[in-house]
Amino acid sequence: AISKLRVDRIWWLVSPQNPLKERAGMAPLEARLLSARSVAGTGRIDVSNLETELGTIYTVDTIRSLTRVCPHIKFVWIMGADNLSQVSRWRRWPLLFRSLPIAIFDRAAYARGALVSQAAREFSRSRLAARAAGSLVYNRAPAWVFIQSLLHPDSGTCLRSRGLWDCW
Repeated sequence: AISKLRVDRIWWLVSPQNPLKERAGMAPLEARLLSARSVAGTGRIDVSNLETELGTIYTVDTIRSLTRVCPHIKFVWIMGADNLSQVSRWRRWPLLFRSLPIAIFDRAAYARGALVSQAAREFSRSRLAARAAGSLVYNRAPAWVFIQSLLHPDSGTCLRSRGLWDCW
């Protein structure tokens, strides 16, 4: 993601609780933070429980807080195609698209549904070609790009169902 988007750093936000998911079956936040940190390594990916620190539950509120606290930083929201498929269920999701550029990374079995989702249709005029991913950060919102990449066959849901928190 760093090289494709040509960004300086990635802040990997580990959510304390996704409002659309049941708490049952979720690993504790500390376990998910440790798992994410083991995957991120010591490079330019910073794993954080920023939503806990900010007291935000919804992505749109997290983004609003971040852009208020860090007005000099150009943010890009990164999410998987599975989230694009259901982002229309998120609180004030159109505001998210209008707040900052968004990079969508392909995830196994989700690309087709994602690209015909309500959000993809409603913001179709704001979609950039994949070759423009490196300049996404310089585009005014709404702007988004769909990036195909090597796919890992195991989804987070599958790994969680098998109790493999540390595999992703």
